Amino acid sequence: MRNILITGGAGFVGSNLACLWTRDFPEDQVTAFDNLKRRGSELSLLRLKECGIRFVHGDIRNREDLESLGDVDLIFECSAEPSVQAGYQGSPRYLINTNLSGTLNCLEFAREREAQFFFLSTSRVYPIPLLRSLPLEKNEERFYLPSGKKGAGWSTNGIAEDFPLDGIRSLYGATKLSSELFVQEYAAAFGMNTIIDRCGVLTGPWQMGRVDQGFVSLWASRFLYGGRLRYMGFEGQQVRDILHISDLHDLLKIQVRDIPRYSGKVFNVGGGAGNSISLRELSRLCSFFSKASLKVDFSPITHPTDIPYYVSDNSRIMSETGWSPRKSIENILEEIFRWLRDYRPQLEGLFTDPP
Repeated sequence: MRNILITGGAGFVGSNLACLWTRDFPEDQVTAFDNLKRRGSELSLLRLKECGIRFVHGDIRNREDLESLGDVDLIFECSAEPSVQAGYQGSPRYLINTNLSGTLNCLEFAREREAQFFFLSTSRVYPIPLLRSLPLEKNEERFYLPSGKKGAGWSTNGIAEDFPLDGIRSLYGATKLSSELFVQEYAAAFGMNTIIDRCGVLTGPWQMGRVDQGFVSLWASRFLYGGRLRYMGFEGQQVRDILHISDLHDLLKIQVRDIPRYSGKVFNVGGGAGNSISLRELSRLCSFFSKASLKVDFSPITHPTDIPYYVSDNSRIMSETGWSPRKSIENILEEIFRWLRDYRPQLEGLFTDPP
């Protein structure tokens, strides 16, 4: 039996990983640890209880909260203020204290207990000006990288781990990259087993989507429940790759089986080019699955953190592990729409914030 700690355990990523992990490893004791700050996270508590998962209400910003958890063997650090726009309207203190100071608290907690440490990072560690300068072409629905062209850290497969890191990347991206550096330093200084997975857009049921984070479920909810949507800049042709949360879980299982083999490494993990989608394409698919039409507004204004294109190049992680995403975009949307329909009374009010 292993004692598994999942920080951010009532969030979308943490709660789904907790339930999937308990399903596949029923002998493990899983603890979900969360401050329940994000709206909708309280809905995860019943799911966690039904899965037999211990929930502890606490905050990674507070060392004493972590100390109360006792010994653990493996930590999945999933906690974060996840919005790339966080900190721009007012003080960035919560963002920094959660995404950087909180991670340092978790690293110290792991070091003291000799626990193995997985850090779920983000594709937003890559600099915005460099991503905006990619030689993109476009058609009526999306941006794309031209066939046969490639550059430093990019190709038609997407953005690789050796994409340059010089430049600004948003306050959110800076906290995650800073945390990555500390994870690597702790591994080197203290002999800890650590793995960093830079995730693209993760999605699936139980994601309480907002404009700045979780756009797939938000888009689906507006087509099904009604409301407004708006393409913010790029005319809806901006592209992201999306990965179902269960596909991430499958990868983590592979990595856990042989942690020393992957320890100290950084991997890009996403849906890849085959699971990339623009907002215009997403609108078309949401119309199909909802059997409804919705006029999407347009604003030419972009946020300083907006980028027209990001697709994860999964070549390294696929080569080293044999893993690849299994769920297609259509599979993902089918599941999200089923979830939105089945839990409409609980969910509809959570998706009413203006776009």
